Amino acid sequence: MSTTESPSHYANLDQMSLRDLLVNMNREDQTVPRAVEKVIPQIELLTHVIVEKMSGGGRLFYVGAGTSGRLGILDASEIPPTYGMPHGKVIGLIAGGDTAIRKAVEKAEDDLHQGWKDLQTHHITPQDVLVGIAASGRTPYVIGAVEIARQHGIVTGCIVCNHGSELAAKVDFPIEVVVGPEFVTGSTRMKAGTAQKLVLNMISTSVMIRLGRVKGNKMVDMQMTNQKLVGRGTRMIMDELGIAETHARELLKKHGTVRKAIESQRSHAPD
Repeated sequence: MSTTESPSHYANLDQMSLRDLLVNMNREDQTVPRAVEKVIPQIELLTHVIVEKMSGGGRLFYVGAGTSGRLGILDASEIPPTYGMPHGKVIGLIAGGDTAIRKAVEKAEDDLHQGWKDLQTHHITPQDVLVGIAASGRTPYVIGAVEIARQHGIVTGCIVCNHGSELAAKVDFPIEVVVGPEFVTGSTRMKAGTAQKLVLNMISTSVMIRLGRVKGNKMVDMQMTNQKLVGRGTRMIMDELGIAETHARELLKKHGTVRKAIESQRSHAPD
């Protein structure tokens, strides 16, 4: 039996008090960062090759099913607004298509060939990197996608939550974050999902930093999609240039991003 399917360490959940349920779930959740810490060397290997490929114009693809697929789509969808990266540079695909983001599509993850078909609609090439996400490590939709991708010379990685899975055996750069049995037996939306989210955060954030999308510790290329972000961007410009809020806001409105606003002022500054 795989670890993700092993019985919970806690019995009789339906008889626990609400406080005990919350305390025990929290206790289990605290084990996840420690499990992620153990695989930082594997995360580094995969992240390094993603930086290399994207620096050369390549893209990053995620494929998954259910919670795993949704987490990949979430990570991909947040890259353009957060880092100003063009849409289509980080792409998340889920078994069952967009419908499956909100509603489970029956048996979609069992199709061994559909993952590769979905990737072909985006014209994936050896310039790109494909990361399969599957808590169990045995999802056919994901396994088929990485297996065929690798045959076509595409670098592959995975994020799984079991040791020795079929998916890990079929990729170039496996990441196996073993978080143990779930609080509710087999409910991998819990600890496994949390582990996958943490790893995705680490990968994509590190990649964006290495690609120059962060200056210091600031998101200087973020898109100004709401007033909160306009305010944040204005403060960044004020701090960096030592100017008044009104001036900073005018520069941001004119140039569109924090980076461009700052560069425009510095390019006109006297030597």
